[in-house]
Parts: sequence; C-alpha cells; structure tokens
Amino acid sequence: MKAKRVLLGLAFVMGALFVTTNVNAQKSMSLKINDSKLEWTGKKVTGEHHGTVVFKSGNLQMEGSKIVGGEFVIDMTSIKNTDITSDKYRGDLEKHLKSDDFFGVVNFPESKFMVKDSKKLQNGKILVKGEISIKGITKPLEFEVDSHQHGDSFHVSGMMVIDRTLFGIKYGSGSFFDNLGDRTIYNDFELKFDLMF
Repeated sequence: MKAKRVLLGLAFVMGALFVTTNVNAQKSMSLKINDSKLEWTGKKVTGEHHGTVVFKSGNLQMEGSKIVGGEFVIDMTSIKNTDITSDKYRGDLEKHLKSDDFFGVVNFPESKFMVKDSKKLQNGKILVKGEISIKGITKPLEFEVDSHQHGDSFHVSGMMVIDRTLFGIKYGSGSFFDNLGDRTIYNDFELKFDLMF
C-alpha cells in the first residue's frame, strides 16, 4: 500500500512537471513577410520623407505569452520613397539613401535586429530589448510594442527611433557639420512596423 502511494506521488510530480514544461516551452513563429510592413521616416529642417523597406526573413521566439527572442533581417537594397511624385527626384533620393553617404547597400545589403528579451509594462504594452546592426555596427535598442491575436495570426506593431550617427551615417548631420542651415538632416529616423506571424 505504501509503495502504491509512493508511485502515485511520483506520477503526480512527473505530471505536474510535464504540464509546467509544456506551458513554458518555447515556440518559434515565422514572420509572414507579405502581410507585414516596415515604413521609414527621415526628417530635416525643411520637412520629411517617407518610404518602405522589405524584410528578408523574421521570427519570434515565445515562451508562453512572453517574447524571449527572435531575429529580423531587412533587405536594405529594397529602400523605396513613397512621398515624392517626380520619378526623377524620387529616384535620386533612393539612389542617395543606398549610397555610402547613408546605408551603403552594395557593401551592407542587410540590416538585422536581434530580440534579446521583453517586459510587460503597466500601460499594457511590451518593452522589447535587443540589438540592431546597420552597416556592420551593432548597438543596443529598446522600444515599446503592442501585440494581440488576429484569429490564428499573432500581430505586433510599434516604432523604433534610431540615431543614424551611431552607425557612422553622418551626412547632413548638424552634430558633425557646421553651417548646414536648411540642409540639416536630423540624426534620428523612425521605423514603423506592423508584423504578422
């Protein structure tokens, strides 16, 4: 009888461990590239420009409902402008953004963001912590996101604010050049994202 109780106790402990492991098991979710958007905004003294860039790949690592990891690769050769109506001026800007003055896409065709951890905030949002690599330089970056289910899909949206000068992109920066006047381009640019998994 005593042996039976011991066996039942062991079975209960093993079952509890199995359930706990199952609940906290990591799962990987792949980015639905065609359903996801990545939009940039760059600002200068006289205005701003907007455009898009495309993901090459992406995934999120989840532990229960918590984001614990992930990797997103961006195709920097896909940079496009969406606010200039003139084909010539739009093409000129896209060419300049791809040049060594900015993102140098010939030598650095990809940028990458690695998710390291996340934390639920009191406002209901999630603080994502990670590292971003641009032009071969890696820096820490954190930002807030919203997340929720869309049927069978998982949706994450938010915005990164990135100081381009940390990655050696100094063209037109008032922090490094004097007397630029209305040709000054602000150091920070924004990446707004809507991701579906």
